[in-house]
Amino acid sequence: MPFREINSKMVEATVMPGQRMFSQRGAMLAYKGEVSFTPNMQGGQGGLMSMIGRRVANEATPLMTVEGSGTVLFGHGGHHIQVISLTGDTLYVEADRLLAFDGTLQQGTMFMGSQGGVMGMVRGQVTGQGLFTTTLKGHGSVAVMAHGGVIEVPITPQRPVHVDPQAYVAHHGDVRNKLSTALGWRDMVGRGSGEAFQLELSGSGAVYVQASEEKL
Repeated sequence: MPFREINSKMVEATVMPGQRMFSQRGAMLAYKGEVSFTPNMQGGQGGLMSMIGRRVANEATPLMTVEGSGTVLFGHGGHHIQVISLTGDTLYVEADRLLAFDGTLQQGTMFMGSQGGVMGMVRGQVTGQGLFTTTLKGHGSVAVMAHGGVIEVPITPQRPVHVDPQAYVAHHGDVRNKLSTALGWRDMVGRGSGEAFQLELSGSGAVYVQASEEKL
């Protein structure tokens, strides 16, 4: 279900009979046609383990199931919106950044420690994102939110990408992440403050970086 970008802070989705999508509760701005919005307590298609993971991670972001026939305008909090198209790969994104996504995508939860071991868990603590992150897999579109706009940076085996953890929004593809320390990195070349950490992403895919260090 493709999204049409109205402007940097609003997207329009076409809802068709027999299809469904999920949106963050409160994200609907306006709609036309016969469209229904139903609270989804399970948080999508992740099942019991996904629910447990999200509760542990304090990521119980309420979702709405959107069905029917018509068009819906989505936006939330004046945040900038980035539409990401998946073609069978997996998107890793924090639950509170999800604005809306296709119901065809399989939702799950990943333990941060499984990517980068102990450092993966440290990354969760440093970024304030918790030890779990949400995954969306399959073919479809996802609208995510960010502060100050977002840019897509390609990741290739020959060129890993280093990101300020506070500016990280999401990534997709066959990508490994590793949190490393670099003395003075954040103070001298990063935009943040505090301890010197940088997030290294390697493999094949893309990372989405926002122009701000604010969390949603």
